[in-house]
Amino acid sequence: MMNWYTADTHFGHENIIRHCGRPFQSAGHMDAVLIENLNAKVGPEDALWIVGDFAFGQKAKDRNWLTKIFAKLPGAEQHLIIGNHDGEATQQLPWTSVTPLAEVADGQGPHSVLCHYPMITLHRARKGALHLFGHVHDQWMGSRNAVNVGVDVWGYVPITIRDIEQRAKALPENKHWQDVEHNAEL
Repeated sequence: MMNWYTADTHFGHENIIRHCGRPFQSAGHMDAVLIENLNAKVGPEDALWIVGDFAFGQKAKDRNWLTKIFAKLPGAEQHLIIGNHDGEATQQLPWTSVTPLAEVADGQGPHSVLCHYPMITLHRARKGALHLFGHVHDQWMGSRNAVNVGVDVWGYVPITIRDIEQRAKALPENKHWQDVEHNAEL
């Protein structure tokens, strides 16, 4: 089983197209492309981690519509890391897990800590763990140990820990790393 990560899909959200400059004609078009991209990558035995903001807008309040979108998700497992736009209807879908924070020991790469919101430091940060987040859309790629996994910075496709590791190497160290971690070994 391989883990695949993505964030900020915002299924059904018309305004996100304009807000983030997404290259879609409508929310329906965006939804179809996102589902197609997920299905092209995530295999039937794989796990899909949505790191927040699965759906938003009027459609996200319609349980029948949400259920239909959810049914199109690939993989043997679908996990939701709760984002600021993941309401009760979204959280009640038949996810494998629903939580605001998760730690994943990905056999393909380093340990990772998933939270929708960017964090400065995290559990096992000094041991090479990576923080995977969303929330900021295309405003910030992240830093060497905290990488934005949102669709807006990954070409609207899910990614693996290997993809994330490669991008992390090219990102700058968080400028506050020493401020929060200089006494961590005491």
